[in-house]
Amino acid sequence: MSLSSSASSSSTSLSCPDAVCDVVTVPTRHGLEAVDILRRGAGDEAVGPVLHDDDCGTLGFVVPPGTAAGWDVPGSTCTETDGRGLRLSPEPSVEGSDWLLPPGEADLATDPAVLRAALGEAARLIEAADNCR
Repeated sequence: MSLSSSASSSSTSLSCPDAVCDVVTVPTRHGLEAVDILRRGAGDEAVGPVLHDDDCGTLGFVVPPGTAAGWDVPGSTCTETDGRGLRLSPEPSVEGSDWLLPPGEADLATDPAVLRAALGEAARLIEAADNCR
């Protein structure tokens, strides 16, 4: 799941027609914290499908198409998939990955504005925890 950087548009549809979605990738620790924040704040319906790699180094959040065009959250990348290599089915779509939250157990996509806020809060919580050591 190597992805290139790019901003969310809250006007973007939260569906992924024909599996043409973008994917926001973050380090696992940051992503797991964001998943917890999203689930606490708005319930399970706020989180779309989430992939993790087998090395447990990154999490990938499925977001609506067009998100990559303006994504600028530090510490994360957003890539357009144009449907290449991404299938929203219970089977993982990328070799060497698996679903943390599979399609069917989650909305079609995570709202980019909500994800941006959760990633910001996660970064602050991680920094505070690391500074307490």
